[in-house]
Amino acid sequence: MNPTNTLMNISKQNTEKILDEIKKLAKSIGRETRLMGLCGTHSQTIAQYGLKNLLPRNIKLVAGPGCPVCVTAREDIDAVIGLALAGMPLAVYGDTLAVPGSTESLENARQKGADIKIIYSIKEALKEQKIKPDLVFFGVGFETTAPMTAWAIKQGLRVYSAHKFFPPAMAALLKNKKIKIDGLIDPGHVSAIIGESPYKKFEIPQVITGFEPEDVLMAVLMLLNQIAEGKRDLENEYGRVVKKNGNEKAVNLINEVFEQCDAEWRGIGLIKNSGMKIRKKYSACDAKIKYRRTIAEILSRTKTKKTACRCGEILQGLIEPNQCPLFKKICAPENPFGACMVSIEGTCNIEYKYAR
Repeated sequence: MNPTNTLMNISKQNTEKILDEIKKLAKSIGRETRLMGLCGTHSQTIAQYGLKNLLPRNIKLVAGPGCPVCVTAREDIDAVIGLALAGMPLAVYGDTLAVPGSTESLENARQKGADIKIIYSIKEALKEQKIKPDLVFFGVGFETTAPMTAWAIKQGLRVYSAHKFFPPAMAALLKNKKIKIDGLIDPGHVSAIIGESPYKKFEIPQVITGFEPEDVLMAVLMLLNQIAEGKRDLENEYGRVVKKNGNEKAVNLINEVFEQCDAEWRGIGLIKNSGMKIRKKYSACDAKIKYRRTIAEILSRTKTKKTACRCGEILQGLIEPNQCPLFKKICAPENPFGACMVSIEGTCNIEYKYAR
């Protein structure tokens, strides 16, 4: 992608000024500086507008585990596939259909006759439940989508929860000494819910930012300013949407219905207190409890196939998609071998779509 053409597509007049300031700071810092984006939509913006090509060579933008579908544990995919094949009707968001489990995907199960309905809002799941009382909704996502699921649980929707809290994953990433990160672009959607305070415990330069190319470039500039001055602050560039305390009503709804538990993140491993478990008060709506024996049987007979997919390293910013031996060779959006290729927010899917 030609950076000059890309600049023509960016509307605001101060873009060139931002880039000039970035170049000055990059030169003064000198060394390679790695900034990790923690939101799939930010990764899309960076790729779509060729922002990496506009930055000085020593400023590297790397993607982290910002795609909720990509980090959904294989055992959760296996469990809901097993439930569907056992005759339980499922309601799912469309981007979970192609995520590979140990041996197949939800789409494969649907082709075998499983009753799997794609929904676009949680209200559709509640409506479907009136027709099919045994319906199970596959709840996936971070704090962004969890409030809607929590509300539906209070209405009586039965849910298999694979929802996750995002800040514990940030803590796990920062503890990993293999991951060399100088600053974080914090997730905009998640931040709109949780606000600023959950990030303040992390002693690293951070900027919460929006999704326009100018927002992302401004976040880069703000991070480089901090790095040049030796600061480790949290700044909020996205103040027009993200408030200091976030959406307190949504957070309260999450906390009322869910409690923290340890959870498996695909490609990363077990992260303490990162899972959203349905509280005992709402156990009648917890598919993991109602079908615990069936799920245990499903997982006991499921064997994971070995693969050369390196999604786990990609999700942690350790390698780029083109360093995976499967990328573009046998792994593509129409034939995904790894979770990072499935969702439109997946790092490999984005790279495949926008790379030039």
